[in-house]
Amino acid sequence: MSKAVVGIIGGSGVYDLPGLEDLREERVATPWGEPSDALRFGRIGGTEAVFLPRHGRGHVLSPSGINYRANIDALKRVGVTDIVSVSACGSFKQELYPGLFVLIDQFLDRTHGRESSFFGNGCVAHVSMAHPIAPLLRQRIAEAAAAEQIPFVSGGTYVCMEGPQFSSQAESLSYKAQGFDVIGMTAMPEAKLAREAEISYATIAMVTDFDCWHPDHDHVDVASVIKVVQANAANASRLLARLLRDFPAEHEPCPIGSDRALDNALITAPQARDPALLEKLSVIMQRIETR
Repeated sequence: MSKAVVGIIGGSGVYDLPGLEDLREERVATPWGEPSDALRFGRIGGTEAVFLPRHGRGHVLSPSGINYRANIDALKRVGVTDIVSVSACGSFKQELYPGLFVLIDQFLDRTHGRESSFFGNGCVAHVSMAHPIAPLLRQRIAEAAAAEQIPFVSGGTYVCMEGPQFSSQAESLSYKAQGFDVIGMTAMPEAKLAREAEISYATIAMVTDFDCWHPDHDHVDVASVIKVVQANAANASRLLARLLRDFPAEHEPCPIGSDRALDNALITAPQARDPALLEKLSVIMQRIETR
């Protein structure tokens, strides 16, 4: 077993992780470009943590402008074993009210134009995304939320749209009619890349609004969202601090194999693999390359 190192990717309103001790910052270079910001290293209790603000400090990156590959590669490069992603979202259900946290277990990816894989021509791989969330990690988040008495729902489907515009009413009503739970702009391709990097991944979807299907809230604007985001951020900090304090010292093997996702994923014959791409993949593929 390996030492557990928890990566926290902060979304809208979550630009820092209060309580980190022995704090230091480092800019980490990757073959995929620059991550969103410098990584912040520290610990809470006995757990080592690495924090990365997804949009950069000051919220300078749009959902489509984030270098998701660089972010995940950088976290893998510094030894992160588990990623907790924090993401603001809209709700399609009356019972999923602003301020509630949804610990989602499924995604519908409606993004386009984003680099969604580390692999490609010269080294092809197909990882399973049937169950995109690591169940043990999600359970630990649920336990931390319950311990802190933070309202949450366990389970739900997150629609990831391209953005940066909010939904049209036709889109919102369509997703609601299909039974989806929340909508956001950033969990994809982040979850796919974490799976390729063999990092256990879970998302805390923080509800900020009812999207535009709701008759009493028939449009979404940044000003109203920010008010809820600020309240959510305080609860997110409490939840994450509790999660880290209670986190096991050793990384727990994932029961669905998210930390072994490449075992049967590579299809390109070894002799046909592109050396230049393999060099870029050296950190992502480090476990199977050294078996």
